[in-house]
Amino acid sequence: MTATTPRVRPHDLVEPEPSASRGARRRSGAARIGVSAVLVVGALCMLFPFAWMVLTAFQPDGSLGSAPSLRHLTGGNFGTLTSAMPFWRILGNSLWISVVSTAVQLATSTLAGYAFARFHFRGRDALFMIYLATMMIPQQVLLVPLFVEMKQLGLIDTYAGILLPGLASAFGTFLIRQAMLSVPRELEEAALVDGAGHLRILWTVVLPLVRPALATFTVFGFMASWNNFLWPLVVTRSPELYTLPLGLSALQGQFTTHWNVVMAGSVVSVIPMLLIYLVAQKHVVRSIATTGLK
Repeated sequence: MTATTPRVRPHDLVEPEPSASRGARRRSGAARIGVSAVLVVGALCMLFPFAWMVLTAFQPDGSLGSAPSLRHLTGGNFGTLTSAMPFWRILGNSLWISVVSTAVQLATSTLAGYAFARFHFRGRDALFMIYLATMMIPQQVLLVPLFVEMKQLGLIDTYAGILLPGLASAFGTFLIRQAMLSVPRELEEAALVDGAGHLRILWTVVLPLVRPALATFTVFGFMASWNNFLWPLVVTRSPELYTLPLGLSALQGQFTTHWNVVMAGSVVSVIPMLLIYLVAQKHVVRSIATTGLK
């Protein structure tokens, strides 16, 4: 007669989970839920003004005193916007000035960043620190000297007067230089051995590797030029040279303002920046994660 072996079930082999581990897991889950709740509340707070602007742009005139409603949406405010001012010319001015300013800033910042990242010359670091220190100077402090300079050059009330002060960017130079410092020098040395010059190395070797930083600066540069209100207000006199922020400001009357029309113009002004960000979003996120925007 043989003794029967007790049957062991699989769940009997699992060691019981310590109560301390279960408590830590519960606390970690509660912390994640709390963080998610805070992020959701923050996102709603950030989106609320934008949603209010969009809904107000589609409300009939005279309904600004009440909360925006989805029952009475209308697109008439956009028609009023185009008839109240030379909207398409003003929009073209903003696009042209923003594109030219961003392209020139991109070129000057790339060349300056490459020089600060790769060339060794006396006083390079001190010059770079002085260049960066210019970012600390508020724009309002520079208004009077810039206006006097533009007046002496005869550029008041011209496109060149609007563009000239913004053709170089210390922030762009810093951002692109930081990205270029991460490019291995061996690649440039190999290109030098093959007989390439610095401009060819910059164009064929370095720029493809710092594309995220270039895309990021394109977004920031275009946004800064697109939203610039103070300097165009100071330097322009003719309504034909107005940019979109100046045009929207001109819609505000002394006693009454049709805010629905102003909101319609604000919605239109957001579209180009939104499109540019959506196109460059992948590069922007990668640049923020890998360069000096930490």
